[in-house]
Amino acid sequence: MTGRIGPDGPGEPDEPDELNELATLLRGRAVVALTGAGCSTESGIPDYRGPSRPPHKRPPIQHHEFVTRHEVRKRYWARSILGWPRFSAARPNLGHLALAQLEQAGVVAGVITQNVDGLHQAAGSQRVIELHGALAQVRCQRCGARLERHALQQRLLKENAGFLERAAEVALAPDGDAELPDELVADFHVVPCAVCGGELMPDVVFFGGTVPRPVVDAAWELFDRGQVLLVLGSSLTVFSGYRFVRRAAERGVPVAIINQGPTRGDPHAAVRLDAAIGQALPSLTRALSRTSSWA
Repeated sequence: MTGRIGPDGPGEPDEPDELNELATLLRGRAVVALTGAGCSTESGIPDYRGPSRPPHKRPPIQHHEFVTRHEVRKRYWARSILGWPRFSAARPNLGHLALAQLEQAGVVAGVITQNVDGLHQAAGSQRVIELHGALAQVRCQRCGARLERHALQQRLLKENAGFLERAAEVALAPDGDAELPDELVADFHVVPCAVCGGELMPDVVFFGGTVPRPVVDAAWELFDRGQVLLVLGSSLTVFSGYRFVRRAAERGVPVAIINQGPTRGDPHAAVRLDAAIGQALPSLTRALSRTSSWA
C-alpha cells in the first residue's frame, strides 16, 4: 500500500492509515534500515537523483577515471577543497535523530547506509555499516596510509594559497565535490601521501568501484538479523543497495520504503510512503510510541 506525507502542517501524514500500517509492520520485529541520499537532503546535502538534485548535469566521479587519470584527481581535489567545508559542516536532521532514537529503543537493529557523510553516527546511531565509505577519511592508493580529511584540507590550503579567494560560489555534490570553472583548476596543486608520495583518494566507493568484501560481509550479517527491511531515502538504482531488497524478497522478509519519488524496489514493498525522511520518521516514531513503553 502506498501513502503520502505532504509538505503542509507539522509533519502529520495526509493518509495516516499508511503510516499506521507501517508502524504495525515494524512493531515487535527487528528492523534493519537501508538508507540513501534522501536521508541527508534535509541536512543540506543534495543527491543525484531525488527532487533536490542540483540543476547541473555533471556526472558523478567514476572510480576508474579517478585512479588512472591525474587530471581527474586534480579536478576532484580542486573542487573538494571548496566543497569540503560546507559538506563537513552538515548536521543530522530530524530523520537521522529519529532513526537513532528507534535504535536506542530496540526497534532498529542497525543501519546499512549508502551515504558517506557520517550523519547517522553524529545523530547517535551505534550500529552503522557504511557501504560506500566515509568522506571524513582519506587513504593512499599506494601504501594504504590513512588520514583525516580535515588534516588534508589544511595541507591543500597551504599548498594552494589564495585559491579560496579566487573561487566563486560553487554547487556542492553528494561526494563533497563542487562545480568549478576550468581556469581555476589549471594552477591547482595536488598534495601526495606524506608517507610514500603516492596518490591520495577519499575513502569512498566512487561510481563503478567495488564495495570492500569485509564491508559487504558485515552488511549481510546485519541484514540477517532483521525481520523487516526499512528503506529510507534511496531510489535503489545502485545495485549495492538494491541487492538487499532483492534478497529480502527472495526470503519473504517484508520490505517497507519511505522515499520521495519512485524506487527500483517498489514492486517488492509491502508498505510505501512518498515522503521526506525528516517528516516521515518522526511521525513513525510517534506512531510506534503510542503502543510502546519506550517513549
